[in-house]
Amino acid sequence: MSVDTEAFIDAVGTPHTPVAGEARILSLVPSITELLFDLGLGASVVGRTGYCVYPQGAVDSVPQVGGTKTADLDKIRALAATHVVLNVDENTRALADALAEIVPHVVVTHPMGLEDNPRLYRLLGGVFRRGPQAQALCDRFDRAFARLCRLAEYWPRRRVLYLIWRNPYMTVSRDTYISRTLARVGWDTVAHDSRVRYPTLEDPAPALEQADLVLLSSEPFPFKPKHIDELRRSYPMGEAPATIIDAEMVSWYGSRAIPGMDYLSGYVPEVNSGV
Repeated sequence: MSVDTEAFIDAVGTPHTPVAGEARILSLVPSITELLFDLGLGASVVGRTGYCVYPQGAVDSVPQVGGTKTADLDKIRALAATHVVLNVDENTRALADALAEIVPHVVVTHPMGLEDNPRLYRLLGGVFRRGPQAQALCDRFDRAFARLCRLAEYWPRRRVLYLIWRNPYMTVSRDTYISRTLARVGWDTVAHDSRVRYPTLEDPAPALEQADLVLLSSEPFPFKPKHIDELRRSYPMGEAPATIIDAEMVSWYGSRAIPGMDYLSGYVPEVNSGV
């Protein structure tokens, strides 16, 4: 892979040079942890959150340092990490500032849509000297993305309400990775609020009335079929069908985006047929 200087600029504009010597990487983003392993960097990952569970089994020996927003700084100090990888949505600015005091290099990511994944691969592949592995992921991504786009040309546009939380119900604005991924397959999210990335629906009835389809995500709240029944009992939904969607396949960027596109290639036409 040719060296692209821009590929080493992170999401907040910080330039990063390729590591010299051994990297000790702390990942506080589940999808990034998976990506680091898929780039062949598993042996360099020295810390993770409790939510970083992929690749299953491979991460078990990596020490946990808490949550994405509640990482234990004392545990992190003991790891002597050279780099920490964060995400704008997953981690807080306060945590990023605190980490900057104890970890030499803070790499911030913020993919906003499917098309941002190759740049993410090249960023981490460049910083951690895994260029060939990053290019291999880019090639796989390009093939899956092309397939999805070809199929999506024939799918009708739908208005969808994508729910991520219960009590209170919460959804996603269009300025999010999830919404932009869904838009790629012709599903436009409703209840958009440009001021809030993850709006709370104090009364979901108006959004339900707008929607042709209701998607209940498997995370962060683990919606189950019983919650569809609960929603129907509590609010008028008209004729809009509702179904569970595997959130890991539409909200996880990184290497998971590749099987995620394959998932959507089968999931969308199946659901559309019932709308």
